[in-house]
Amino acid sequence: MREYDCIIVGGGLAGLQAAIQMGRYTVHRVLVVDAGEGRSTLCRTYHNILGFPDGVSGEELRSKGRMQAERTGVSFEKDYIIKAGRRGDQIQLFGSSGSEYMAKTVLLATGLTDRMPAIPGLRPTLGRTVYVCPDCDGYEIQNQRTILLGAGEAGANMAMVLIQRTNELLYINHEQSPISAELHRSMKEAGVRYLEAAVQEVQQMEDGHITGVLTEDGQIYESERGFIAFGGNRVHYELAEQLGAVIADNNHVKADPRSMQAAPNVWIAGDLGLHAEQATVAMGEGSIAAIWIHKALQQMKTEYQSEKTNINAHGEQTRLSL
Repeated sequence: MREYDCIIVGGGLAGLQAAIQMGRYTVHRVLVVDAGEGRSTLCRTYHNILGFPDGVSGEELRSKGRMQAERTGVSFEKDYIIKAGRRGDQIQLFGSSGSEYMAKTVLLATGLTDRMPAIPGLRPTLGRTVYVCPDCDGYEIQNQRTILLGAGEAGANMAMVLIQRTNELLYINHEQSPISAELHRSMKEAGVRYLEAAVQEVQQMEDGHITGVLTEDGQIYESERGFIAFGGNRVHYELAEQLGAVIADNNHVKADPRSMQAAPNVWIAGDLGLHAEQATVAMGEGSIAAIWIHKALQQMKTEYQSEKTNINAHGEQTRLSL
């Protein structure tokens, strides 16, 4: 059993930014437990982060972020936390490795996993020329020939957002899921081209530059950019729920918007929460959560010292009376 002042679950951008902030206080024992997965491991290029006008990959940010946190004394453990609970004032975490961890405070940065079918050629293009977030990367498809791969109404709703960026948009309903007549009409009026067809392959040039998609009927549809919107993304809320956090209808976790606290001695950051799913937002929330965790740990220390002083004073009075 290893004990820490703070354990950060998740080593993505939110968790790493929190780790850097926590480590810089230099007074806390901090551990990051990370399974090495997540959205940032898939994204080959973030284009909307300050200081990287030509883009930066998720792997580069993770590598540099870990190094930066380790320099301040933060520890890292590769593990997947499968269960959480409370033992007195401590929070207990259980890893799939069989290890158990104890902490005074916990930051959950477990994020979400995008649902996407295993279409050959899709993953190498993610974050390079195929995107998932219109707020982060809508700029990248401006006036570009774009194919949106999706399912049903999730894809149709995304198409209505993307058509504001380009007039050359084709939505391929890969799973051929139903779409309401109203959405069909809205797409048609907006100028979205629509096709129901299973995609066999995302075609590309070297380095993840999409050139088009091949459907199972042998047709090739050329493209310069791509988006995906299959819906049904899995939010990793289970640990937060086990520790008493309130879960919203969409499975994201509710938290105090000022401090990011979700339950007693439990904070969240990143795509786990109810907010715009952006890397820069996740990093900001990581810093905010860390600041408030530091405040909480300082308060715990003050209360402990006060209690110890009272006990010592009581003991001294007892000896004097004897």
